[in-house]
Amino acid sequence: MGSNETRFGAVEFVGGFEMRASERVFGQLSALRFLTPGRDFVGVADHGYWFFGRIARDAQGRPAGVEDFRMQAMLDDRGRAVTVKRMADAEGLEVADGIATVSFEREARVLEYALDPAGMAGPLGSLDFVIPRGELRNNQGLETVARAPRDGPLRGARIVVAERSIDENGDIFAAVVEGPGKGIFKVRRTDGFDVTDGVFLPEGVFGGDLVLLERRYSLVSGVAMRLRRIPGETIRPGALVDGEALVEADLGYRIDNMEGLDAWTRADGATMLSLVSDDNQSFLQRTLYLEFRLRE
Repeated sequence: MGSNETRFGAVEFVGGFEMRASERVFGQLSALRFLTPGRDFVGVADHGYWFFGRIARDAQGRPAGVEDFRMQAMLDDRGRAVTVKRMADAEGLEVADGIATVSFEREARVLEYALDPAGMAGPLGSLDFVIPRGELRNNQGLETVARAPRDGPLRGARIVVAERSIDENGDIFAAVVEGPGKGIFKVRRTDGFDVTDGVFLPEGVFGGDLVLLERRYSLVSGVAMRLRRIPGETIRPGALVDGEALVEADLGYRIDNMEGLDAWTRADGATMLSLVSDDNQSFLQRTLYLEFRLRE
């Protein structure tokens, strides 16, 4: 991450790389999910594209680059490419049982798609995201969708978390969008950080907890990122949830506008966290892939 250090708070940096491509549509990556642990992935970009690829690794298992990377325009329910920015602003992604669930920020909605890396079709339908539409701020709305473990308190329910749609106390709107625990909860907003993605941890010491990827930006200090762990058992309707920071980093380290997060289990049982950045298709920003091990 820009130094010889590898341990940062509760995580250990494993490796990373910058992604580059000459294609006009490349960039603006918002979320990713692995289809096979640490290898094949799918993601969404916030200008209305799916992306797919495979992480290449060196002899030590560290991430070395991307193979077979490709992008496909998202389609509407009539099979037409989504080109209007307000409708194309895909931010969050969850994948399970052959279904990709995508949250959209500007025109707030949560849609389900049949997962087909060979060619994605239009949406199958939509989910009630529970949060009143009037509470979602313009361009600060539904940023995250994640699925809880099936054997946990939420019984596999999906949740959504807003980026910076806050209540009168300054806390962030979130919701369990299905199951017996359906309802609104809030995430405590601290130190000026906004939510950019989230994922429930797989089996392990912290299995079932929610990790949020957060971002802070100011003209003075630039961009910073934080990973915060929310105990899974605290997520319920009416709750205000908070948790410990696993790591916090600014531009003194090799980060950028970190937007996407996934968690997976390595062959040796280690819990891994993978992050991707959104370059906003700006020459001032980069598309980075960073990988960490959660030290339990």
